[in-house]
Amino acid sequence: MVKISAVIITFNEENNIARCISSVKGLADEILVVDSFSTDKTVEICKSFNVRLIEQEFLGYIEQKNFALDLATHEYIISIDGDEALDEELQSNILKVKENWVGEGYFFNRCTNYCGQWIKHSGWYPDQKLRLWKKDSGRWSGANPHDIIKMKEGSSVSHLKGDILHYSYPSISSHVNQTNNFTTIAAKEAYARGVRSSFLKPTSRGVLKFFRDYFLKLGILDGRYGLIICSINALSAFLKYAKIKELQNDRAIE
Repeated sequence: MVKISAVIITFNEENNIARCISSVKGLADEILVVDSFSTDKTVEICKSFNVRLIEQEFLGYIEQKNFALDLATHEYIISIDGDEALDEELQSNILKVKENWVGEGYFFNRCTNYCGQWIKHSGWYPDQKLRLWKKDSGRWSGANPHDIIKMKEGSSVSHLKGDILHYSYPSISSHVNQTNNFTTIAAKEAYARGVRSSFLKPTSRGVLKFFRDYFLKLGILDGRYGLIICSINALSAFLKYAKIKELQNDRAIE
C-alpha cells in the first residue's frame, strides 16, 4: 500500500477547513497544512486535528503550493484547497488506489457550490483537476492565479470517479471581489509574458466568454445563478484585457 501526504494551503478558511481536513483524514498518512498567517480561527481549527502546520507568508498560488509540496513526507500527494473537500465516492476510490496504484497520477471532477447551489454547467463542471500524483512526476505550474499540475512528459494519468466539492462563493459580492483581485494578478502575469491587448479585445473576449459559457456550456440550465456566473465570467475576461491595456499605457492597476 502506498502512503499519501495530503497537502493543503490556507488563508482565512475557518468556515471550510474542518470539512476539508475531515475529508482526507481517513485516507492520508500525513496531513500538511501551510497557512499564510490567517487572521481568523483557521490555525486554531487546524491544531484541533492531527496535522503538520507550517506558517508561511504567501508566495503566490503556484509558489506556495510548490513550497508545501516540497515539505511533504510521502512519495504520493493529494492536494486540495482549504475551501474544498472530497466526496464519499472519491474518498472510497482513492483508498482503492492506495492498494493498487497504477501510473503516475489521477484526476477527478470538481463540483462547485455557488451561494448554496451546486453548479453543473456554466463552464464550471466537470472542471477536471489532477490532484493525486506521484511526487517526483509533477509540480505546480501555470500562470497565477490559475495553478495546474504539470506532469513529466510521458506520465500516465487516469480518471477517478467522484468529485472534489468546492465551496467557492457564499455571495455574489465575494465572487465579484475575487474576480477583481484575480484579474489584476492574471493581467500582470500575462503582461510579463508579452501578452498585449487592444481597444476592442476586452469587449470581444467578454462577449465570447459569455456566449461560450451560457450557451455552449449550458449555463442557461443552472438557472438564475447560471446567468450570474456566466456574466461574471464574461466580466473577468473583459477586466483581464482591460487591465493589460492599462499596463500598456503605463498606469498602475490595483
